[in-house]
Amino acid sequence: MEGLIMLVTSKELFKKAQEKHFAIPAANFIDLESLKWHVEVAEKLGFPLILALAESHLGEDINLEDAALVGKKYAEAASIPVVLHLDHGATPELIKKAIDLGFSSVMIDASMESFDINVARTKEIIDYAHPRGVVVEAEIGHVGAGENYENHDETDSKYTTVEDAENFIKATNVDSLAISIGTAHGMYKGIPEINFGRLKEIAAAVSTPLVLHGGSSSGDDNLNKCAVSGISKINIFSDFLAGAMENLNKQKPDNYLDVKRASKEGMQKTLEHYYGVFETKTVEV
Repeated sequence: MEGLIMLVTSKELFKKAQEKHFAIPAANFIDLESLKWHVEVAEKLGFPLILALAESHLGEDINLEDAALVGKKYAEAASIPVVLHLDHGATPELIKKAIDLGFSSVMIDASMESFDINVARTKEIIDYAHPRGVVVEAEIGHVGAGENYENHDETDSKYTTVEDAENFIKATNVDSLAISIGTAHGMYKGIPEINFGRLKEIAAAVSTPLVLHGGSSSGDDNLNKCAVSGISKINIFSDFLAGAMENLNKQKPDNYLDVKRASKEGMQKTLEHYYGVFETKTVEV
């Protein structure tokens, strides 16, 4: 594979994940350092990687232009397939800009809107992305926040129904679909209860690759079961920060360079761990 440009879309990767019953981590990066650290781990293990940047993380630490420039550079130089993905895109103009800058995958998240509005916004992005060779992820149902998880009467999560998943896919022809089956974004207050029955029903009803958001702190057993039961991609973010902090607290570095080194070790150990939990396999593209 040496010499090949390994910036790819997720289309072929998800096909293999569906066939061989594993998931690929969508490793969220929040700066250029964490982007490079994730690629290093994937290269070392020989596994595919989805580099994910959430729209909400754009700001002082990273901007879209730098993410595209550096993300493409490291992806194209990699010996393993790398997807450069805009996560939780909410602003159509920004999503289209990401496509123009060279992201190979984007998410339009209109899951808080009505079904019809979600469909319309998703189709608008697909109409722009597909002619440019970019794949699109959307969400039906809604993955809420972990801090609202403890009291299930107050949670802002909304489980995905089989009917909604089927109808949404028919209406949009979306490339991958994020579903809500009990995970939440961020760290949990309370214990996540994954609805594996619902996952099984949706996976049996649709052929479109399924995606799980809110993987952090959901429990290794839960995530492993999701990975082998029809989920092709699992998003991880908060656990990278937790892994960095755990290593910092353990090593107690007293200078900036050692702080960076300890943070890198903690984040990379976390990604290595989840490659194992997700039973990720090598993929030739």
